[in-house]
This record gives sequence, structure tokens and C-alpha cells, in this order.
Amino acid sequence: MSATSAVTMDIEKARFNMIQQQIRPWEVLDPEVLKLLSVVKREDFVPTEYKDLAFTDVELPLLAKGDPSQTMLEPRVEARMLQEVAVKNTDTVLEIGAGGGYMAALLAAKAEFVYTVDIEPALVDMARQNLARAGVANVSVDLGDAAQGWSLYAPYDVIVISASLPFVPETILRSLKVGGRLVAVVGEAPAMHMQLITRTDEDAFTTVNVLETSVAPLINARQRDKFVF
Repeated sequence: MSATSAVTMDIEKARFNMIQQQIRPWEVLDPEVLKLLSVVKREDFVPTEYKDLAFTDVELPLLAKGDPSQTMLEPRVEARMLQEVAVKNTDTVLEIGAGGGYMAALLAAKAEFVYTVDIEPALVDMARQNLARAGVANVSVDLGDAAQGWSLYAPYDVIVISASLPFVPETILRSLKVGGRLVAVVGEAPAMHMQLITRTDEDAFTTVNVLETSVAPLINARQRDKFVF
């Protein structure tokens, strides 16, 4: 066996273990999602210095220097978010927080088109390069601050916020189509929940707390007003 073949086998074993040991126990059982996690190569969206950690159950730094909250979500968080929003092939998707482009690639494999936005120019460049190298054509990576929403292409069928925030602003909720779904990690450490929010009509939303978790905060996320006595 050649060295290249051995490395490939090691990577595929690590990917298999990630799915079986981290992701399935988090009740990610949708066969389409599990297949995507096997097909979309997570290691191709991880910074070179962290490729050995591509399949570990930790948030990975995306920038050698810069805001420490600029991280790649844990694999199980990405997978559960993907399962919860149940993307269809006719959906237009907004992702807030492009990171290295991995979640956008997963979403794009199921959606008609994905718009992903990041406030950090270096990450916009990284995501564009990673997606192009992976041959993902139905994603647009924009530079900007989408902490209050991204109205440019609204309304959206699906919104994924790849970071945490104290609450989901009305401006983001209102950019969902009726029937649209949003997934985000909501709250403040240590009490955060992954939430699935569905717009049921023009003025009504339902919220389901999916599970407890904790992820890095979204830059410039609006904070709750503090009471002063």
C-alpha cells in the first residue's frame, strides 16, 4: 500500500468515527445528512495548521491572528443544525457567519442557492477559495455585518446562524418567508439552546428548543437591554 493510500484510509476512518461517535449520538439520524457528512470533505475547509483536528469534537480557530470567536463549529453542532432546518432543493438559504465555507457547502448540497455572509475579509477570501476548490457553484460569499440580518436577497426559506447570540433580532426573523425555518444557538453562556424557529404566518413564529449547547458569539450581535436599578 502506498503512503497516499494509507493517509486516505486514515482520513476516511476518522470521518467514519466522527459520524458514528460524535454525530449519531446527538440524534442526527437523517440518512441524507449523514451521507452529506461523508461526501463533503470537512478537512478541505479547515485551516492547514488544524487539519489533523478536522474530525475532533471541538470548535477550531479559523484565523491565526484575530478575533478568537472566529471559529468553525463542532461537527455535531453543524450536523444537528443541518438536520433541523430540513433544506429542500427549491430553498434559498442565508447563512450568517461564513467561516471557512463548510456549512455553506453542506447547505448548498441540498438547497437551490446559498448566500453566506461574514464580517471578516480574511474569512470571506478563505470561504470563496475553499468553495471554489470544492467545486461548489451555488453559493455567494458576501462581506458584511449581518448581525441584524441581510436584506439584500430576502426573503429566505432558511436562515442558519453559525454562531451564538443572546436573542434573534426581529429584523432577521422578518426576512424569513412564511413557512421558513431558522436555526441558531440562542442565549448567553452557560445557558444556551439551539433553537428552531419557524415563521407560521406573517405575524407568528414558533420556537422549539432543540438541545442545550454553547458556541462562540456572533460579532456585533445585539445584546439584551440591561436593567438599571
